Amino acid sequence: MTRPAHPGRMLFVNIPVADLERSKAFFTKLGFSFNPNFTDETAACMVVGEQASVMLLSHQRFAEFAKLPMADPTTHTLALYCFSAASRDEVDAVSAAALAAGGTEVDGAEDYGFMYSRSFYDLDGHGWQVMWMD
Repeated sequence: MTRPAHPGRMLFVNIPVADLERSKAFFTKLGFSFNPNFTDETAACMVVGEQASVMLLSHQRFAEFAKLPMADPTTHTLALYCFSAASRDEVDAVSAAALAAGGTEVDGAEDYGFMYSRSFYDLDGHGWQVMWMD
C-alpha cells in the first residue's frame, strides 16, 4: 500500500560540530548557503534543498536537544548523509572541494552507470555522500 505524500513537510537534520564557524566555511566551499533566520553563534541552518536543511549545532546546543550522550563521529557512525548533484561532473567538483577544504575521502568513485557517487568525511568526521542518478 502506498502512503500519501507530504508535499508541505520539511526536513531538518541536526548534527553536532566542534567549531561552528569552521564548519560553515567548509560547507560554503562545497556550494551550500545558510538561512540567516535560523543561524546564530550556536547554530547554522545549511540549506540543502527547498524542503531540506541540515542544522549544524555547537556541541553545547546539540546537547540541549539530545537526551542521550553525544557520540564521537570519528569513532562511531550513527548516520550517513547523502545529497544529490545535477551531474557526474558536479559530483566530482563537490568531492574535490570537500577534500581541498580539509575533508577526507572515504573511498573512490562508485559508478553503476545509472548512478555515480563519491563519499567523504567532513571536518568533524560525519560521513557524506554526493551522488548523481540518471
